[in-house]
Amino acid sequence: MELRQLEYFVSVVDAGSFSRAAVVLNLAQPSVSRQIALLEQELGQRLLERTGRGVVLTEGGELLLVHARTMLETAQRARAELHELGTNPSGRVVVGLPPRVALGLSVALIKRFRARFPNAVITVLEGLSLSLRESLIAGRIDVALLFDPAPTPQLHCETLQREALILVAPKGSTLPACVSLASLADYPMILPSAPNAIRSIVHAALRPRKIELEVVAEVGAVHTVLTLVAQGAGCTIVPTSAMHLTREAASLPTAAIGPPAITNTLVLATPVARPANRLTRETADLLRKLDFRSMSA
Repeated sequence: MELRQLEYFVSVVDAGSFSRAAVVLNLAQPSVSRQIALLEQELGQRLLERTGRGVVLTEGGELLLVHARTMLETAQRARAELHELGTNPSGRVVVGLPPRVALGLSVALIKRFRARFPNAVITVLEGLSLSLRESLIAGRIDVALLFDPAPTPQLHCETLQREALILVAPKGSTLPACVSLASLADYPMILPSAPNAIRSIVHAALRPRKIELEVVAEVGAVHTVLTLVAQGAGCTIVPTSAMHLTREAASLPTAAIGPPAITNTLVLATPVARPANRLTRETADLLRKLDFRSMSA
């Protein structure tokens, strides 16, 4: 079984017929048909069935297609890494960042990336941790920083930072230095709408204790939540670093929560199924070395 045969097989499947695949591959159709026939002979399986509209996969073809795409992608990555060995990496890396992290760290990340990889391109995609997690698994993102992602064997997660959540109240409010978990039920809350990492960890801490919050409003972004609190619409629960997202928020009354404290965790996540090339590995190292205190600066 040769990589060339697998490439022809995948091309026929993607094109939907031998003739269209031959055009894409810039080959004569009999050459493509011959290689597929040799592949079927070697495997002892019929892989494709001809129809009036083109070809359809057999059960054996569907199974081979999964492996063929993986093997071709691995070979392509190997060629790229060998080409880059000893040189400045080229190509593109896609990094996923939650909005709060992107606001504080994107400038430093991009400057360091440009200095380290002058021949490469970085794409920074912002999104909620849940959507970034799904994009990582689907292969649309190479590496991401996520807040409290749900465990999965499909991702490798490395903890970079843990941060306490605090209670925030409108200007002029009087808060104790620390509020218990049970006391949180006494405050009208404005919280990020689900799915959201902050919302999930707050509920995970309160649900076993049968503590119900008085949620008066839900909005999509922490930035908007803090703006509403600053205007007196209610209280909220956010990480300490979020208090510097807006100028108004920095002057709002706050109180520690606990014991026990509620914390969120920032992790560096990479997909297990896709081996990282040099550019992705070194970009991940740049992310590890960022000063996460700048998110609250």
